[in-house]
Amino acid sequence: MAFDITKVRNIGISAHIDSGKTTTSERILFYCNKIHQIHEVKGKDGVGAVMDNMELERERGITIQSAATQVQWKDTTINLIDTPGHVDFTVEVERSLRVLDGAIMILCAVAGVQSQSITVDRQLKRYHVPRIAFVNKCDRQGANPVRVCGQIREKLGLNAYMMELPIGLEDKLQGVVDLVQMKAYYFEGNDGVDIRVAEIPADLVDQAKEKRVELLDAVSNFDDELMELLLEGDYDNVPVDKIKAAVRKGTLAEQFVGVFCGSAHMNKGIQPVLDAVLDYLPNPTEVHNYGLDLDKNEEQVELFNVEDKPCVALAFKLDDGQFGQLTYTRIYQGKICKGDELYNVRQRKKFKVGRLVRMNSAQMEDINEGMPGDIIALFGVDCASGDTFCGGGLNIAMTSMFVPEPVISQAITPVDKSAAANMSKALNRFTKEDPTFQTYVDPESNQTIIKGMGELHLAVYVERMKREYKCEVTVAAPEVAYRESISQKADFNFTHKKQTGGSGQYGRVAGFMEPFQEEGKDYEFVDAIKGGAIPNEYIPSCDKGFRRAMEKGSLIGAPVVGVRCTVNDGQFHPVDSSDIAFQTAAIGAFREGYAKAKPSILEPIMKVQLAGPTEFQGNMFGLINQRRGVIIDSTDENGTSTVNAEVPLSEMFGFSTILRSSTQGKAEFTMEFEKYGKVPNNVADELIKKYQESKKAGN
Repeated sequence: MAFDITKVRNIGISAHIDSGKTTTSERILFYCNKIHQIHEVKGKDGVGAVMDNMELERERGITIQSAATQVQWKDTTINLIDTPGHVDFTVEVERSLRVLDGAIMILCAVAGVQSQSITVDRQLKRYHVPRIAFVNKCDRQGANPVRVCGQIREKLGLNAYMMELPIGLEDKLQGVVDLVQMKAYYFEGNDGVDIRVAEIPADLVDQAKEKRVELLDAVSNFDDELMELLLEGDYDNVPVDKIKAAVRKGTLAEQFVGVFCGSAHMNKGIQPVLDAVLDYLPNPTEVHNYGLDLDKNEEQVELFNVEDKPCVALAFKLDDGQFGQLTYTRIYQGKICKGDELYNVRQRKKFKVGRLVRMNSAQMEDINEGMPGDIIALFGVDCASGDTFCGGGLNIAMTSMFVPEPVISQAITPVDKSAAANMSKALNRFTKEDPTFQTYVDPESNQTIIKGMGELHLAVYVERMKREYKCEVTVAAPEVAYRESISQKADFNFTHKKQTGGSGQYGRVAGFMEPFQEEGKDYEFVDAIKGGAIPNEYIPSCDKGFRRAMEKGSLIGAPVVGVRCTVNDGQFHPVDSSDIAFQTAAIGAFREGYAKAKPSILEPIMKVQLAGPTEFQGNMFGLINQRRGVIIDSTDENGTSTVNAEVPLSEMFGFSTILRSSTQGKAEFTMEFEKYGKVPNNVADELIKKYQESKKAGN
């Protein structure tokens, strides 16, 4: 059977914590015969938590890694991708959203639109992902899906309309009314597998007609013929395929959101959502995907879901299983066949495709080729999460090579020898999976340092070491990645002379240093030597010396940034001058100039966004002001206040707990690195004092 790309859907499920995302995922897997028995999802024994497969994810109620599984529904393949929503896992979020073509947004019928629903909505809008909405938990006391539909319109600003109405609510929930077909669906038999189609109950007919008129009026904006029919006043005889085509058109244009309802826990209403995925969400050919051509300065190029073009694919998830590393890969252009030679753009090296598998039904299925738009898995490929694979001589990256610099670090120490071996295995794997998580050994203290994007980011990796690698480590308090810089021009003229037995060392380096700012560069070296005052072979030695001196500033021992060093004079000795002599002279020259150039300490400033009910806006302002923060702007919409601010990272430790307690747990915040800014004098004095004391203690 020929591969039909229009019969593929790459979708994600996104929701606020505890909206029943995992339960819904499990029902989808069950009705598509991926699993053959429904288990209740309760913490650690939740077999249904196929998508949140880490114990840690279930406990913290967050997704940390994207997960992918494939199911068949009717004649269509659905790749189900679960995405993290937390900004600390920013790289994981970006990649997952890139892989999605459409999404199911799940909301709770009682709580409605919650804080994280707003975050999820913002991400889907930013990445232009069309979605349908499913109002879950209609069996709960106080459930009201029609009210939730109104909230989606008001709070999220989406053009949302009911596609279904519940038959009964709370403990009387029996099924749903389909407003397109104008039929009632009852989910019966074991686990709601048998669907009985019947006429709409008499007490719901009027409401169904009213909601259908609203729906048709909304979608007629996407179809002129449909609008003409409705202008004639004939709402009862509109062809079903016309309505579906208009809903699909509106959904793909991100101008319409169909709202479905049911209860995953009670096995009611899931199959119609699967039908809606097929009817209304895009197939890979209906989504525009772009890559960045690295041979043309990251110029944007459109990719096409066709077999006869060179392959471009993105490795978006790594899974270390019992058979080795499984690399989940989305193909954007061309196809991947067994035995093909592909090029890893980041590593700049070629590799041969060995075993190819598709995660299918209840088992892993070996395949010979993966088609455009498909999601497959490769075995035994040495790569990192987010790598792009190209064929046919292309050099295209699917995500920009920019990876944000980690802004927070912690020292970790294994408790015993066996933990030490496991720790290095764990760190090796984590740094491969997540480029924003970095690790190195501090040459002075000999401690292993881990660096990341936030407190939660590092806490999760420490916890994963404990659980997945049985590796107990002790953790030091988080440290901020400070920098040092200069604020004025200063001259230097330094002579290095050393006489020992035999040939000595001699080198003089003179010039000036000045503040320097250029995106992506922290340092520039200018050779302005005339008349051979320093021979050509020793010029790189001066550069090397300056670089070494910049590794550690004199104020608090932090790396120095934003300096241009110009060498315009010097002196050498025909016998005593050498590479090492000029390196040492340059280090001395740098220190001499640095002391005169008004050095200052810089700290990471974070872009912080707080969102919560308007009644707590004053509290949110107060919390920012207490932390040396600067409020950039604030907006008030539909009872939700959003505050954007810039706050030093050093002031943000433990902020989530304080924010929760001062807003009754109703506000949330996101934080990402913005820039480096100058530390106020009183804070700088404290940091310098602390550094001097630690140096004395070290001596």
